Amino acid sequence: MAVEELRAIIQRCQILEEADFKGEDFNLFQVAGQKCLEDGYAAELLEVIQNEKNKVIIKNMGWNLLSPLVRCIFMYKQEDDKREHCLKILDQLAQLCYPKELFLGLLEEIEQTTQEQVCQTVMLLLQPLQTVLLKLQNKKAYSVGFSLAMIMNQLTPLPVPYTKQQIQEDKLGLCQCCNALVDFAKPFVNEVVENMEMSLEDNEMELKEELLKFCMKSLKYPLLTAQLEQLEGIEEHPFRHFATEIVDVLWAVRELIPLMFLRHKGKTPHWENQEFADIERKDSADSLACLSYLMFVQHFGIDCFPMVFSPSYLLQCNMAHIEVLLKRTEESVLSKGLDLFESCLLRMEDNSLLHHYLEFRDYINVPQDLVKVMTLCPIEHLRKKSLSILQLFIDKFDAEGKYTLFRCLLKTSNHAGVEGYIIKNIKDQIHLSLTKACDNIWFTGHHLISLLDLALLLPEGAETDLLQNSDRIMASLNLLRYLVIKDCESDNHTGVWTTLDKIKQNFLKPLHVGLNMSKAHYEAEIKNKKQNRRESHSSNTVCSVTVSGEKMPAMTTEMQLQVLHSALFTFDLIESVLARVEELIEVKIKAATDENS
Repeated sequence: MAVEELRAIIQRCQILEEADFKGEDFNLFQVAGQKCLEDGYAAELLEVIQNEKNKVIIKNMGWNLLSPLVRCIFMYKQEDDKREHCLKILDQLAQLCYPKELFLGLLEEIEQTTQEQVCQTVMLLLQPLQTVLLKLQNKKAYSVGFSLAMIMNQLTPLPVPYTKQQIQEDKLGLCQCCNALVDFAKPFVNEVVENMEMSLEDNEMELKEELLKFCMKSLKYPLLTAQLEQLEGIEEHPFRHFATEIVDVLWAVRELIPLMFLRHKGKTPHWENQEFADIERKDSADSLACLSYLMFVQHFGIDCFPMVFSPSYLLQCNMAHIEVLLKRTEESVLSKGLDLFESCLLRMEDNSLLHHYLEFRDYINVPQDLVKVMTLCPIEHLRKKSLSILQLFIDKFDAEGKYTLFRCLLKTSNHAGVEGYIIKNIKDQIHLSLTKACDNIWFTGHHLISLLDLALLLPEGAETDLLQNSDRIMASLNLLRYLVIKDCESDNHTGVWTTLDKIKQNFLKPLHVGLNMSKAHYEAEIKNKKQNRRESHSSNTVCSVTVSGEKMPAMTTEMQLQVLHSALFTFDLIESVLARVEELIEVKIKAATDENS
Protein backbone atom coordinates (compact mmCIF):
# COMPACT_ATOMS: atom_id res chain seq x y z
CA MET A 1 0.00 0.00 0.00
CA ALA A 2 2.75 2.46 0.99
CA VAL A 3 4.79 1.64 -2.13
CA GLU A 4 1.73 2.07 -4.36
CA GLU A 5 1.00 5.47 -2.84
CA LEU A 6 4.59 6.56 -3.44
CA ARG A 7 4.53 5.37 -7.06
CA ALA A 8 1.27 7.20 -7.65
CA ILE A 9 2.77 10.45 -6.35
CA ILE A 10 5.93 9.86 -8.43
CA GLN A 11 3.86 9.30 -11.61
CA ARG A 12 1.93 12.48 -10.94
CA CYS A 13 5.11 14.52 -10.43
CA GLN A 14 6.92 13.02 -13.45
CA ILE A 15 4.65 14.94 -15.83
CA LEU A 16 5.26 18.25 -14.02
CA GLU A 17 8.04 20.72 -14.70
CA GLU A 18 10.43 21.36 -11.81
CA ALA A 19 9.04 24.87 -11.33
CA ASP A 20 5.48 23.50 -11.02
CA PHE A 21 6.15 21.41 -7.89
CA LYS A 22 3.88 22.60 -5.07
CA GLY A 23 4.09 22.36 -1.30
CA GLU A 24 1.41 19.69 -1.34
CA ASP A 25 3.59 17.52 -3.61
CA PHE A 26 6.50 17.77 -1.15
CA ASN A 27 4.25 16.79 1.77
CA LEU A 28 2.69 13.82 -0.03
CA PHE A 29 6.14 12.57 -1.14
CA GLN A 30 7.51 12.85 2.41
CA VAL A 31 4.54 11.03 3.99
CA ALA A 32 4.59 8.22 1.42
CA GLY A 33 8.37 7.82 1.57
CA GLN A 34 8.31 7.77 5.37
CA LYS A 35 5.57 5.12 5.36
CA CYS A 36 7.65 2.95 2.99
CA LEU A 37 10.59 3.14 5.38
CA GLU A 38 8.52 2.44 8.48
CA ASP A 39 6.71 -0.49 6.85
CA GLY A 40 9.99 -2.10 5.80
CA TYR A 41 9.93 -1.28 2.07
CA ALA A 42 13.39 0.32 1.96
CA ALA A 43 14.43 -1.81 -1.04
CA GLU A 44 11.43 -0.58 -3.06
CA LEU A 45 12.10 3.03 -2.05
CA LEU A 46 15.73 2.65 -3.13
CA GLU A 47 14.57 1.35 -6.50
CA VAL A 48 12.35 4.43 -6.97
CA ILE A 49 15.21 6.78 -6.02
CA GLN A 50 17.69 5.05 -8.37
CA ASN A 51 15.28 5.31 -11.32
CA GLU A 52 16.76 7.86 -13.73
CA LYS A 53 13.25 9.14 -14.59
CA ASN A 54 12.78 10.30 -10.98
CA LYS A 55 16.05 12.23 -10.78
CA VAL A 56 14.45 15.70 -10.82
CA ILE A 57 11.85 14.71 -8.22
CA ILE A 58 14.49 13.32 -5.85
CA LYS A 59 16.71 16.34 -6.46
CA ASN A 60 13.94 18.63 -5.19
CA MET A 61 12.13 16.49 -2.63
CA GLY A 62 14.55 13.80 -1.48
CA TRP A 63 16.02 15.77 1.47
CA ASN A 64 12.58 15.49 3.18
CA LEU A 65 13.27 11.78 3.73
CA LEU A 66 16.36 12.46 5.83
CA SER A 67 14.75 12.42 9.28
CA PRO A 68 12.73 9.17 8.92
CA LEU A 69 15.71 7.60 7.13
CA VAL A 70 18.07 8.27 10.06
CA ARG A 71 15.50 6.90 12.52
CA CYS A 72 15.18 3.68 10.51
CA ILE A 73 18.96 3.20 10.19
CA PHE A 74 19.29 3.25 13.97
CA MET A 75 16.24 1.02 14.35
CA TYR A 76 17.65 -1.83 12.24
CA LYS A 77 20.46 -4.10 13.41
CA GLN A 78 23.90 -3.87 11.81
CA GLU A 79 23.54 -7.03 9.69
CA ASP A 80 19.94 -6.35 8.55
CA ASP A 81 19.52 -6.00 4.76
CA LYS A 82 16.96 -3.23 5.30
CA ARG A 83 19.63 -1.17 7.11
CA GLU A 84 21.94 -1.66 4.12
CA HIS A 85 19.20 -0.42 1.79
CA CYS A 86 18.69 2.66 4.00
CA LEU A 87 22.41 3.45 3.89
CA LYS A 88 22.32 3.23 0.09
CA ILE A 89 19.35 5.61 0.04
CA LEU A 90 21.32 8.06 2.20
CA ASP A 91 24.24 7.86 -0.24
CA GLN A 92 21.91 8.44 -3.20
CA LEU A 93 20.35 11.49 -1.53
CA ALA A 94 23.82 12.96 -0.98
CA GLN A 95 24.56 12.48 -4.69
CA LEU A 96 21.21 13.68 -6.10
CA CYS A 97 19.66 16.33 -3.83
CA TYR A 98 20.24 20.06 -4.00
CA PRO A 99 23.30 20.63 -1.77
CA LYS A 100 21.90 23.61 0.14
CA GLU A 101 18.69 21.89 1.30
CA LEU A 102 20.41 18.62 2.16
CA PHE A 103 23.19 20.51 4.01
CA LEU A 104 20.65 22.19 6.28
CA GLY A 105 18.77 18.91 6.74
CA LEU A 106 21.92 17.03 7.77
CA LEU A 107 22.91 19.67 10.33
CA GLU A 108 19.37 19.72 11.70
CA GLU A 109 19.55 15.95 12.29
CA ILE A 110 22.86 16.32 14.15
CA GLU A 111 21.55 19.24 16.19
CA GLN A 112 18.33 17.48 17.25
CA THR A 113 19.85 14.14 18.24
CA THR A 114 20.12 13.05 21.90
CA GLN A 115 23.40 13.24 23.84
CA GLU A 116 23.57 9.43 24.02
CA GLN A 117 23.28 9.10 20.23
CA VAL A 118 25.13 12.20 19.04
CA CYS A 119 28.40 10.41 18.15
CA GLN A 120 26.61 7.66 16.19
CA THR A 121 24.54 10.29 14.34
CA VAL A 122 27.61 12.38 13.50
CA MET A 123 29.54 9.35 12.21
CA LEU A 124 26.57 8.27 10.12
CA LEU A 125 26.10 11.69 8.50
CA LEU A 126 29.72 12.85 8.09
CA GLN A 127 30.22 11.17 4.71
CA PRO A 128 27.04 12.59 3.09
CA LEU A 129 27.79 15.98 4.71
CA GLN A 130 31.29 15.93 3.21
CA THR A 131 29.85 15.01 -0.21
CA VAL A 132 27.39 17.92 -0.03
CA LEU A 133 30.03 20.45 1.12
CA LEU A 134 32.39 19.49 -1.69
CA LYS A 135 29.57 20.30 -4.16
CA LEU A 136 28.92 23.76 -2.73
CA GLN A 137 30.22 26.62 -4.83
CA ASN A 138 29.15 29.61 -2.76
CA LYS A 139 29.98 30.07 0.92
CA LYS A 140 31.88 26.78 1.11
CA ALA A 141 34.29 28.08 3.78
CA TYR A 142 31.42 29.38 5.91
CA SER A 143 29.50 26.11 5.51
CA VAL A 144 32.52 23.95 6.43
CA GLY A 145 33.22 26.14 9.46
CA PHE A 146 29.58 26.14 10.51
CA SER A 147 29.42 22.32 10.21
CA LEU A 148 32.58 21.76 12.25
CA ALA A 149 31.59 24.30 14.91
CA MET A 150 28.08 22.87 15.29
CA ILE A 151 29.35 19.29 15.54
CA MET A 152 31.97 20.29 18.13
CA ASN A 153 29.30 22.12 20.15
CA GLN A 154 27.20 18.94 20.15
CA LEU A 155 30.16 16.82 21.28
CA THR A 156 31.49 19.18 23.97
CA PRO A 157 28.96 18.24 26.72
CA LEU A 158 30.04 14.59 26.49
CA PRO A 159 32.45 13.31 29.20
CA VAL A 160 35.93 12.58 27.86
CA PRO A 161 37.00 8.94 28.53
CA TYR A 162 40.05 9.10 30.82
CA THR A 163 40.94 5.68 32.24
CA LYS A 164 42.23 2.81 30.12
CA GLN A 165 38.94 0.95 30.54
CA GLN A 166 36.86 4.00 29.56
CA ILE A 167 38.97 4.57 26.45
CA GLN A 168 38.69 0.93 25.42
CA GLU A 169 34.92 0.83 26.01
CA ASP A 170 34.30 4.25 24.40
CA LYS A 171 30.67 3.96 25.50
CA LEU A 172 29.35 7.03 23.70
CA GLY A 173 31.69 6.67 20.72
CA LEU A 174 33.57 9.96 21.30
CA CYS A 175 37.04 8.53 20.55
CA GLN A 176 35.87 7.11 17.23
CA CYS A 177 33.87 10.23 16.38
CA CYS A 178 36.81 12.61 16.90
CA ASN A 179 39.01 10.69 14.49
CA ALA A 180 36.16 10.50 11.95
CA LEU A 181 35.91 14.30 12.16
CA VAL A 182 39.55 14.72 11.10
CA ASP A 183 38.97 12.43 8.10
CA PHE A 184 35.93 14.55 7.27
CA ALA A 185 38.08 17.72 7.26
CA LYS A 186 40.96 16.30 5.15
CA PRO A 187 39.62 17.18 1.65
CA PHE A 188 39.22 20.80 2.78
CA VAL A 189 42.72 20.80 4.29
CA ASN A 190 44.07 19.45 0.98
CA GLU A 191 42.22 22.17 -0.90
CA VAL A 192 43.94 24.85 1.19
CA VAL A 193 47.36 23.16 0.91
CA GLU A 194 47.10 22.83 -2.89
CA ASN A 195 46.51 26.56 -3.18
CA MET A 196 49.20 27.56 -0.65
CA GLU A 197 51.95 27.77 -3.28
CA MET A 198 50.07 30.61 -4.93
CA SER A 199 48.68 33.37 -2.75
CA LEU A 200 45.39 32.21 -1.26
CA GLU A 201 42.23 33.86 -2.54
CA ASP A 202 39.71 35.20 -0.06
CA ASN A 203 37.58 32.04 -0.03
CA GLU A 204 40.62 29.77 0.55
CA MET A 205 41.88 32.10 3.29
CA GLU A 206 38.46 31.90 4.94
CA LEU A 207 38.55 28.10 4.66
CA LYS A 208 41.97 28.07 6.31
CA GLU A 209 40.65 30.25 9.16
CA GLU A 210 37.71 27.87 9.69
CA LEU A 211 40.04 24.86 9.81
CA LEU A 212 42.25 26.71 12.29
CA LYS A 213 39.21 27.37 14.51
CA PHE A 214 38.36 23.66 14.40
CA CYS A 215 41.90 22.72 15.46
CA MET A 216 41.83 25.24 18.32
CA LYS A 217 38.48 23.88 19.53
CA SER A 218 39.80 20.32 19.31
CA LEU A 219 42.83 21.26 21.43
CA LYS A 220 40.52 22.57 24.16
CA TYR A 221 38.05 19.68 23.83
CA PRO A 222 38.67 16.80 24.03
CA LEU A 223 42.49 16.97 24.05
CA LEU A 224 42.99 19.30 27.03
CA THR A 225 41.22 16.91 29.40
CA ALA A 226 42.10 13.65 27.60
CA GLN A 227 44.58 11.05 28.88
CA LEU A 228 47.39 11.24 26.32
CA GLU A 229 50.04 9.00 27.86
CA GLN A 230 50.75 5.78 25.97
CA LEU A 231 48.68 3.07 27.68
CA GLU A 232 49.78 -0.57 27.79
CA GLY A 233 47.34 -2.83 25.99
CA ILE A 234 46.02 -0.11 23.65
CA GLU A 235 47.84 -0.50 20.35
CA GLU A 236 46.54 2.72 18.80
CA HIS A 237 45.46 5.22 21.44
CA PRO A 238 42.51 7.08 19.84
CA PHE A 239 43.23 10.45 21.47
CA ARG A 240 46.95 10.24 20.67
CA HIS A 241 46.00 9.53 17.06
CA PHE A 242 43.56 12.47 17.07
CA ALA A 243 46.23 14.75 18.58
CA THR A 244 48.72 13.71 15.88
CA GLU A 245 46.17 14.46 13.17
CA ILE A 246 45.35 17.91 14.60
CA VAL A 247 49.06 18.82 14.78
CA ASP A 248 49.49 17.56 11.20
CA VAL A 249 46.65 19.80 10.01
CA LEU A 250 48.23 22.82 11.71
CA TRP A 251 51.57 22.01 10.10
CA ALA A 252 49.96 21.49 6.67
CA VAL A 253 48.26 24.91 6.72
CA ARG A 254 51.50 26.51 8.05
CA GLU A 255 50.11 27.58 11.39
CA LEU A 256 51.91 25.21 13.78
CA ILE A 257 55.10 27.23 14.35
CA PRO A 258 53.38 30.66 14.47
CA LEU A 259 50.96 29.31 17.10
CA MET A 260 53.87 28.09 19.24
CA PHE A 261 55.24 31.61 19.57
CA LEU A 262 52.10 33.72 19.59
CA ARG A 263 49.75 33.74 22.56
CA HIS A 264 46.81 34.68 20.33
CA LYS A 265 46.57 33.88 16.66
CA GLY A 266 43.97 34.35 13.98
CA LYS A 267 41.11 36.78 13.71
CA THR A 268 39.74 37.45 17.13
CA PRO A 269 36.14 38.59 16.83
CA HIS A 270 35.32 41.98 18.27
CA TRP A 271 32.84 41.44 21.07
CA GLU A 272 30.89 44.38 22.41
CA ASN A 273 30.05 42.20 25.41
CA GLN A 274 33.20 41.96 27.56
CA GLU A 275 32.09 38.59 28.97
CA PHE A 276 32.16 37.04 25.48
CA ALA A 277 35.59 38.56 24.82
CA ASP A 278 36.93 37.04 28.07
CA ILE A 279 35.54 33.60 27.15
CA GLU A 280 37.17 33.82 23.71
CA ARG A 281 40.52 34.80 25.28
CA LYS A 282 40.35 31.99 27.85
CA ASP A 283 39.45 29.36 25.23
CA SER A 284 42.39 30.47 23.08
CA ALA A 285 44.77 30.32 26.07
CA ASP A 286 43.58 26.78 26.95
CA SER A 287 44.06 25.59 23.36
CA LEU A 288 47.57 27.04 23.02
CA ALA A 289 48.59 25.57 26.39
CA CYS A 290 47.42 22.14 25.21
CA LEU A 291 49.34 22.54 21.94
CA SER A 292 52.55 23.30 23.86
CA TYR A 293 51.99 20.19 25.97
CA LEU A 294 51.54 18.07 22.81
CA MET A 295 54.72 19.48 21.29
CA PHE A 296 57.14 19.56 24.24
CA VAL A 297 55.89 16.66 26.39
CA GLN A 298 54.34 14.19 23.96
CA HIS A 299 56.62 15.36 21.09
CA PHE A 300 53.83 15.49 18.49
CA GLY A 301 55.19 17.61 15.65
CA ILE A 302 58.57 18.09 17.36
CA ASP A 303 60.35 17.07 14.14
CA CYS A 304 58.91 20.20 12.53
CA PHE A 305 60.14 22.44 15.34
CA PRO A 306 63.33 24.44 14.64
CA MET A 307 66.07 23.38 17.09
CA VAL A 308 67.67 26.81 17.32
CA PHE A 309 66.15 28.17 20.52
CA SER A 310 67.84 28.15 23.91
CA PRO A 311 66.20 26.19 26.75
CA SER A 312 65.66 29.43 28.70
CA TYR A 313 63.82 30.98 25.74
CA LEU A 314 61.60 27.90 25.38
CA LEU A 315 60.80 28.10 29.10
CA GLN A 316 59.91 31.77 28.68
CA CYS A 317 57.59 30.94 25.75
CA ASN A 318 55.86 28.25 27.81
CA MET A 319 55.49 29.99 31.17
CA ALA A 320 52.16 31.59 30.21
CA HIS A 321 50.87 28.17 29.07
CA ILE A 322 52.10 26.51 32.28
CA GLU A 323 50.32 29.18 34.33
CA VAL A 324 47.05 28.53 32.45
CA LEU A 325 47.26 24.77 33.14
CA LEU A 326 48.28 25.07 36.81
CA LYS A 327 45.30 27.31 37.59
CA ARG A 328 42.93 24.45 36.70
CA THR A 329 41.82 21.88 39.27
CA GLU A 330 41.09 18.82 37.08
CA GLU A 331 43.72 16.09 37.47
CA SER A 332 44.03 15.63 33.69
CA VAL A 333 44.77 19.33 33.07
CA LEU A 334 46.85 19.97 36.19
CA SER A 335 49.10 17.00 35.41
CA LYS A 336 49.68 18.42 31.90
CA GLY A 337 50.82 21.71 33.43
CA LEU A 338 53.26 19.94 35.77
CA ASP A 339 54.59 17.73 32.95
CA LEU A 340 55.11 20.74 30.65
CA PHE A 341 56.90 22.71 33.38
CA GLU A 342 59.10 19.74 34.24
CA SER A 343 59.92 19.09 30.58
CA CYS A 344 61.05 22.70 30.06
CA LEU A 345 63.16 22.72 33.23
CA LEU A 346 64.88 19.41 32.48
CA ARG A 347 66.26 20.91 29.26
CA MET A 348 68.21 23.46 31.31
CA GLU A 349 71.43 23.23 33.31
CA ASP A 350 71.42 24.10 37.01
CA ASN A 351 72.25 27.74 37.85
CA SER A 352 71.79 28.76 34.19
CA LEU A 353 68.55 30.77 34.47
CA LEU A 354 69.33 34.44 34.93
CA HIS A 355 67.63 36.42 37.69
CA HIS A 356 66.34 38.94 35.11
CA TYR A 357 63.63 36.44 34.15
CA LEU A 358 61.94 37.07 37.51
CA GLU A 359 61.00 40.50 36.16
CA PHE A 360 58.42 38.69 34.00
CA ARG A 361 55.09 38.29 35.79
CA ASP A 362 54.77 34.59 34.86
CA TYR A 363 57.99 33.66 36.66
CA ILE A 364 56.49 34.87 39.93
CA ASN A 365 52.94 33.61 39.33
CA VAL A 366 53.88 30.05 38.36
CA PRO A 367 55.81 29.16 41.56
CA GLN A 368 52.92 30.65 43.56
CA ASP A 369 50.52 28.39 41.64
CA LEU A 370 52.84 25.45 42.37
CA VAL A 371 52.60 26.27 46.07
CA LYS A 372 48.79 26.16 45.82
CA VAL A 373 48.98 22.71 44.20
CA MET A 374 51.41 21.54 46.91
CA THR A 375 49.14 22.71 49.72
CA LEU A 376 45.58 22.51 48.39
CA CYS A 377 45.42 19.75 45.75
CA PRO A 378 43.62 16.63 47.11
CA ILE A 379 45.63 14.30 44.82
CA GLU A 380 48.77 13.13 46.62
CA HIS A 381 50.98 12.27 43.63
CA LEU A 382 50.36 15.74 42.13
CA ARG A 383 51.25 17.41 45.45
CA LYS A 384 54.51 15.46 45.59
CA LYS A 385 55.32 16.19 41.96
CA SER A 386 54.70 19.92 42.38
CA LEU A 387 57.16 19.97 45.30
CA SER A 388 59.88 18.26 43.23
CA ILE A 389 59.24 20.69 40.35
CA LEU A 390 59.48 23.69 42.68
CA GLN A 391 62.91 22.44 43.75
CA LEU A 392 63.87 21.93 40.11
CA PHE A 393 62.78 25.52 39.35
CA ILE A 394 64.86 26.86 42.27
CA ASP A 395 67.91 24.86 41.14
CA LYS A 396 67.86 26.39 37.63
CA PHE A 397 68.29 30.01 38.81
CA ASP A 398 71.56 31.77 39.38
CA ALA A 399 72.36 32.89 42.95
CA GLU A 400 70.58 36.24 42.70
CA GLY A 401 67.55 34.52 41.14
CA LYS A 402 67.36 32.03 44.02
CA TYR A 403 67.70 34.87 46.52
CA THR A 404 64.87 36.87 44.90
CA LEU A 405 62.63 33.81 44.60
CA PHE A 406 63.16 32.89 48.27
CA ARG A 407 62.19 36.40 49.37
CA CYS A 408 59.06 36.28 47.20
CA LEU A 409 57.91 32.85 48.42
CA LEU A 410 58.53 33.68 52.10
CA LYS A 411 56.30 36.73 51.70
CA THR A 412 53.51 35.13 49.66
CA SER A 413 53.16 31.40 50.42
CA ASN A 414 51.21 31.81 53.71
CA HIS A 415 51.91 28.19 54.55
CA ALA A 416 54.24 27.09 57.36
CA GLY A 417 55.30 23.90 55.58
CA VAL A 418 56.28 25.76 52.41
CA GLU A 419 58.05 28.49 54.41
CA GLY A 420 59.96 25.80 56.29
CA TYR A 421 60.97 24.22 52.96
CA ILE A 422 62.23 27.58 51.63
CA ILE A 423 64.19 28.25 54.83
CA LYS A 424 65.87 24.83 54.45
CA ASN A 425 66.80 25.85 50.88
CA ILE A 426 68.28 29.08 52.22
CA LYS A 427 70.42 27.04 54.64
CA ASP A 428 71.63 24.85 51.74
CA GLN A 429 72.63 27.91 49.70
CA ILE A 430 74.49 29.42 52.67
CA HIS A 431 76.34 26.13 53.10
CA LEU A 432 77.41 26.19 49.44
CA SER A 433 78.56 29.81 49.80
CA LEU A 434 80.65 29.03 52.91
CA THR A 435 82.24 25.87 51.52
CA LYS A 436 82.98 27.06 47.95
CA ALA A 437 86.20 28.86 47.09
CA CYS A 438 84.29 31.64 45.29
CA ASP A 439 82.38 34.07 47.47
CA ASN A 440 78.61 34.30 46.86
CA ILE A 441 77.49 37.79 47.83
CA TRP A 442 73.78 36.86 47.85
CA PHE A 443 74.02 34.34 50.66
CA THR A 444 76.62 36.10 52.77
CA GLY A 445 76.97 39.60 54.23
CA HIS A 446 74.35 42.34 54.07
CA HIS A 447 72.19 40.60 51.39
CA LEU A 448 71.84 37.56 53.63
CA ILE A 449 71.04 39.72 56.67
CA SER A 450 68.04 41.10 54.76
CA LEU A 451 66.91 37.53 54.00
CA LEU A 452 67.44 36.42 57.62
CA ASP A 453 65.08 39.21 58.71
CA LEU A 454 62.33 37.31 56.86
CA ALA A 455 63.43 33.79 57.82
CA LEU A 456 64.23 34.24 61.52
CA LEU A 457 60.95 35.78 62.55
CA LEU A 458 57.70 34.76 64.27
CA PRO A 459 54.91 35.92 61.92
CA GLU A 460 52.71 37.27 64.76
CA GLY A 461 55.26 37.56 67.55
CA ALA A 462 54.49 35.77 70.81
CA GLU A 463 50.86 35.37 69.68
CA THR A 464 51.91 33.13 66.78
CA ASP A 465 50.18 29.72 66.69
CA LEU A 466 53.27 27.60 67.39
CA LEU A 467 51.60 24.30 66.53
CA GLN A 468 50.43 25.49 63.13
CA ASN A 469 53.82 27.13 62.43
CA SER A 470 55.98 24.33 63.87
CA ASP A 471 57.49 23.39 60.47
CA ARG A 472 58.64 26.95 59.86
CA ILE A 473 59.89 27.42 63.45
CA MET A 474 61.94 24.20 63.40
CA ALA A 475 63.48 25.15 60.03
CA SER A 476 64.35 28.61 61.35
CA LEU A 477 65.95 27.20 64.50
CA ASN A 478 67.97 24.71 62.44
CA LEU A 479 69.12 27.53 60.18
CA LEU A 480 70.19 29.66 63.14
CA ARG A 481 71.95 26.68 64.76
CA TYR A 482 73.84 26.05 61.51
CA LEU A 483 74.90 29.71 61.23
CA VAL A 484 76.14 29.84 64.82
CA ILE A 485 78.15 26.60 64.42
CA LYS A 486 79.63 27.31 60.97
CA ASP A 487 80.33 31.06 61.16
CA CYS A 488 82.67 32.29 63.90
CA GLU A 489 82.03 35.73 65.35
CA SER A 490 85.51 36.81 64.27
CA ASP A 491 84.82 35.85 60.63
CA ASN A 492 81.11 36.82 60.50
CA HIS A 493 80.85 35.88 56.79
CA THR A 494 77.09 35.53 57.03
CA GLY A 495 76.50 38.65 59.14
CA VAL A 496 74.54 36.63 61.70
CA TRP A 497 76.60 38.07 64.58
CA THR A 498 75.92 41.61 63.37
CA THR A 499 72.16 41.05 63.48
CA LEU A 500 72.07 38.78 66.53
CA ASP A 501 70.36 41.33 68.80
CA LYS A 502 67.61 41.76 66.21
CA ILE A 503 67.19 37.95 65.92
CA LYS A 504 66.86 37.68 69.70
CA GLN A 505 64.29 40.46 69.78
CA ASN A 506 62.17 39.33 66.83
CA PHE A 507 62.54 35.57 67.10
CA LEU A 508 64.09 34.00 70.20
CA LYS A 509 62.41 36.10 72.94
CA PRO A 510 58.88 35.95 71.41
CA LEU A 511 59.40 32.20 70.90
CA HIS A 512 60.18 31.75 74.61
CA VAL A 513 57.04 33.68 75.57
CA GLY A 514 54.91 31.81 73.04
CA LEU A 515 56.18 28.43 74.24
CA ASN A 516 55.42 29.27 77.87
CA MET A 517 51.88 30.42 77.00
CA SER A 518 51.19 27.47 74.70
CA LYS A 519 52.48 24.86 77.14
CA ALA A 520 50.51 26.39 80.00
CA HIS A 521 47.33 26.41 77.88
CA TYR A 522 47.69 22.80 76.73
CA GLU A 523 48.67 21.53 80.21
CA ALA A 524 45.55 23.21 81.61
CA GLU A 525 43.47 21.55 78.88
CA ILE A 526 44.92 18.14 79.75
CA LYS A 527 44.19 18.71 83.44
CA ASN A 528 40.57 19.66 82.65
CA LYS A 529 40.06 16.64 80.40
CA LYS A 530 41.41 14.27 83.04
CA GLN A 531 39.22 15.89 85.69
CA ASN A 532 36.14 15.58 83.48
CA ARG A 533 37.00 11.95 82.75
CA ARG A 534 37.18 11.11 86.45
CA GLU A 535 33.86 12.83 87.09
CA SER A 536 32.10 11.03 84.25
CA HIS A 537 33.82 7.67 85.09
CA SER A 538 34.21 7.01 81.36
CA SER A 539 36.84 7.58 78.69
CA ASN A 540 34.32 7.04 75.87
CA THR A 541 32.44 10.32 76.19
CA VAL A 542 32.35 11.94 72.75
CA CYS A 543 32.95 15.69 72.47
CA SER A 544 34.88 18.16 70.33
CA VAL A 545 38.22 19.91 70.72
CA THR A 546 39.76 22.93 69.01
CA VAL A 547 43.39 22.74 67.84
CA SER A 548 45.19 25.60 66.07
CA GLY A 549 41.91 27.47 65.79
CA GLU A 550 40.19 24.60 63.95
CA LYS A 551 37.45 22.44 65.43
CA MET A 552 38.44 18.77 65.23
CA PRO A 553 35.99 15.94 64.46
CA ALA A 554 34.09 14.49 67.42
CA MET A 555 36.49 12.43 69.57
CA THR A 556 36.46 10.49 72.82
CA THR A 557 38.20 12.02 75.83
CA GLU A 558 41.07 9.54 75.43
CA MET A 559 41.61 10.59 71.80
CA GLN A 560 41.56 14.27 72.78
CA LEU A 561 44.20 13.64 75.42
CA GLN A 562 46.41 11.97 72.81
CA VAL A 563 46.13 15.05 70.57
CA LEU A 564 46.93 17.40 73.42
CA HIS A 565 49.96 15.32 74.52
CA SER A 566 51.19 15.27 70.92
CA ALA A 567 51.02 19.08 70.86
CA LEU A 568 53.00 19.24 74.10
CA PHE A 569 55.63 16.92 72.60
CA THR A 570 55.99 19.34 69.66
CA PHE A 571 56.50 22.26 72.06
CA ASP A 572 59.10 20.26 74.00
CA LEU A 573 60.94 19.52 70.77
CA ILE A 574 60.98 23.20 69.77
CA GLU A 575 62.09 24.16 73.29
CA SER A 576 64.99 21.69 73.28
CA VAL A 577 66.30 22.97 69.92
CA LEU A 578 65.84 26.57 71.11
CA ALA A 579 67.84 25.82 74.27
CA ARG A 580 70.62 24.22 72.19
CA VAL A 581 70.78 27.28 69.88
CA GLU A 582 71.01 29.69 72.82
CA GLU A 583 73.66 27.52 74.45
CA LEU A 584 75.74 27.58 71.24
CA ILE A 585 75.40 31.36 71.00
CA GLU A 586 76.63 31.78 74.59
CA VAL A 587 79.57 29.41 74.02
CA LYS A 588 80.61 31.25 70.82
CA ILE A 589 80.32 34.70 72.44
CA LYS A 590 82.30 33.54 75.47
CA ALA A 591 84.99 32.01 73.25
CA ALA A 592 85.28 35.24 71.26
CA THR A 593 85.48 37.29 74.48
CA ASP A 594 88.21 35.03 75.92
CA GLU A 595 90.16 35.26 72.67
CA ASN A 596 90.04 39.06 72.64
CA SER A 597 91.08 39.30 76.28
